[in-house]
Amino acid sequence: MKNYFDLTGQVAVVTGASTGLGLQMAKAFANQGANIVLLARRQNLLEENAKEIEAEYGVKVLPFACDITDTERVKAAVAATMEAFGRVDILVNNAGTGGITPAEDVPDEMFEKEFQIDLFGTFKCAREFGKEMIKAGYGRIINIASMYGLVGNMAAPSSPYHAAKGGVVNLTRALAAEWGKKGITVNSICPGYFMTPLTKATLETDWFAQYAAGAIPVGRYGKEGELDTVALFLASPCSTYVNGQAIAVDGGYTCI
Repeated sequence: MKNYFDLTGQVAVVTGASTGLGLQMAKAFANQGANIVLLARRQNLLEENAKEIEAEYGVKVLPFACDITDTERVKAAVAATMEAFGRVDILVNNAGTGGITPAEDVPDEMFEKEFQIDLFGTFKCAREFGKEMIKAGYGRIINIASMYGLVGNMAAPSSPYHAAKGGVVNLTRALAAEWGKKGITVNSICPGYFMTPLTKATLETDWFAQYAAGAIPVGRYGKEGELDTVALFLASPCSTYVNGQAIAVDGGYTCI
């Protein structure tokens, strides 16, 4: 029986892989046989994660400290990946940030930071790793946007985050259109409310939990692992005709 999600021998690069959703997706790829490149700013956490993944899944893992807003560091990550593995098949642009502030109180610095990390950082990684994919004639790029890149919200004012993630959604479409004939698919995942170190403080408050219970058709936050299957689907060598899509994984939040 064919395993449509077999990634044996492939190399998956995941940014923001020190904690949270990035680490979960890295483990999901490793579970399917992919060797992993973990990118984030905290080398100590990356090394701990690398040892854990290697021990559990028997794949090779390269931990590499990288600030995705630093172009030279992103280029160094590409060079290290190619030196270690000689290929890159999958890129998950997961690193991001987010803040809650009423639009009328948002300082310029906050808006710029959101764009530098969530949008420009995503583009830098796609551009630099994409160069290697173009050479190989194959690639799977998965940009982690947000359901807030598709809709507004009345519960947690965060206009810079909405703007940046909306940019990621349309950047995905642009890259998909440009690189589709080069053997590269580019898609985005738009997660809903998942408990991560970035969202924990907000999601654990009583007022937000009450809001979410009424706003999400399934009536709860996303659980660990519920993003992994979509990432595996988009990363699959068999997903050759899925390109330029924004897939919401939000319990139905954006359907109402």
